[in-house]
Amino acid sequence: MRRNCLFLFAIVSLIALGCKKNETTTSDTVTTDTSLSTTSTSATNTSATTSTTGTSAASLSAADKDFMTKVAQGGIAEVNAGQLASTKATANDVKDFGNRMASDHGKANDELKSLATNKGVTLPTDTDADHKKGADALAAKSGKAFDKAYMTDMVKDHEKVAAAFEKESKDAQDPDLKSWATKTLPTIQDHLKMAKQINSKLK
Repeated sequence: MRRNCLFLFAIVSLIALGCKKNETTTSDTVTTDTSLSTTSTSATNTSATTSTTGTSAASLSAADKDFMTKVAQGGIAEVNAGQLASTKATANDVKDFGNRMASDHGKANDELKSLATNKGVTLPTDTDADHKKGADALAAKSGKAFDKAYMTDMVKDHEKVAAAFEKESKDAQDPDLKSWATKTLPTIQDHLKMAKQINSKLK
């Protein structure tokens, strides 16, 4: 009888040990699956974060992009014409004005390039056809005729540019572009005022 009891006790012990082992294995499996799930979730979140970052270019409106493009083209034309006037003009006022145009618009062009880079916008590296046509006509003139033609062009151009900057300073959807247009507008208005004064003295 005692031998039978010992035999049964041994069997129960083996069964209990086997159950504990299965329990431990199941627990390990759950822990591993949880770890993989966490890793997968983390990877998904990282991917989502990466996808959200770097979409600043898409935030610009078509009107803002068009403004930047036209200002870039006009700015290049102003620098080119200013450099031409600084060497070809006969009146000192016109020469000085040309130098200022090359300097001021050169700085404005650099600021716009920096802003465009931050926004993911590619600006033109050359002026447009209309400005090129005007530049060719101006280059063909000399003496007082050149001075008058250049200053007349500067008055017309800066009237258009001042109006464009004033509109953008109010209507721009991008806050950085709006701030830049607002900051640059007084310089453009000053150019227009100077151009009118110099042009009125020329005959």
